Amino acid sequence: MRSRNCILFTSMALITMLLFTIDLTIGAVAIPPGLVWKALAGGDCPDSTASIVINIRLIKAIVALLSGAALSVSGLQMQTLFNNPLAGPYVLGISSGASLGVALFILGAPLLGIPASVSTLGIAGAAWIGAAAILFIIAAVGHRIKDIMVILILGMMFSSGVSAIVQILQYLSREESLKAFVIWTMGSLGDVTVTQMYIMLPAVIAGLVLAVMTIKPLNLLLLGEEYALTMGLDMKRSRAMLFLSTTLLAGSVTAFCGPIGFIGLAVPHITRMLFDNSDHRILIPGSLILGSTVMIFCDIISKFFTLPVNAITALLGIPVVIWVVLRNQSLISSNNRT
Repeated sequence: MRSRNCILFTSMALITMLLFTIDLTIGAVAIPPGLVWKALAGGDCPDSTASIVINIRLIKAIVALLSGAALSVSGLQMQTLFNNPLAGPYVLGISSGASLGVALFILGAPLLGIPASVSTLGIAGAAWIGAAAILFIIAAVGHRIKDIMVILILGMMFSSGVSAIVQILQYLSREESLKAFVIWTMGSLGDVTVTQMYIMLPAVIAGLVLAVMTIKPLNLLLLGEEYALTMGLDMKRSRAMLFLSTTLLAGSVTAFCGPIGFIGLAVPHITRMLFDNSDHRILIPGSLILGSTVMIFCDIISKFFTLPVNAITALLGIPVVIWVVLRNQSLISSNNRT
């Protein structure tokens, strides 16, 4: 089993490196791998080529790696916490909270006569504030309510209520503001600047460190909350760590890249299938690497067809979700027959 896992991890790492290199070579201007290497190593190459590789494509590829890893790990955490295969990183309403923050910034401010600069940093800040507000509400509720399913339902209700407010703002907004908001909802990996990377990178790393710290609680939760409590698990502390980790991971990606769907929902299931394991000591690093690989692949496909990355992740993720639903239905039917 260990040798098989080592082979899988090594293979995924090599595929990720290969796709990362390919991602740097393709775009509006095709750049040969030799020139890409010279640009990265500071060798002899045109200044325009070096600028494209380092300032645009390299940043975008790194953002793809971070986004894929963050969404996949946070999705895995939520699926285990809620014991729900269809849970994802946005199940707590983080995406809806971020959308509300951006909607108030882009759509709401002009309605009040306040000029809103549609800058990436301003949008990211508004999204972070919205996601943090939802986290605060969920954390306050989670501190008082023991039943995790009630928290899940409340998260869904918050999402529905926030979505209604966003729709009202869209209906009342002007054409230019509405267009800017719709573009943000499509998701983009190319709007992050070097300065913003200094904010996004530490936030994602902090979220991943917290995720590693939750490996033991997640493994205990696989056997149910009651068993975890009998084994001495501090449920309130574990929930708080999981909520904070998910918000740092999914909230950072949403703030800087927009709401990117299906990666956090589909990749954990693919990881379980590949490793045939439920141990989070395997699943968390596996989801991290596989999520990065899938996101880099989606970025490459989006460049080829000049489509929003959100459309590509949806087209790739929907078959996995359908497979999960059908598989669970078949398991329920077989259990009923027995």
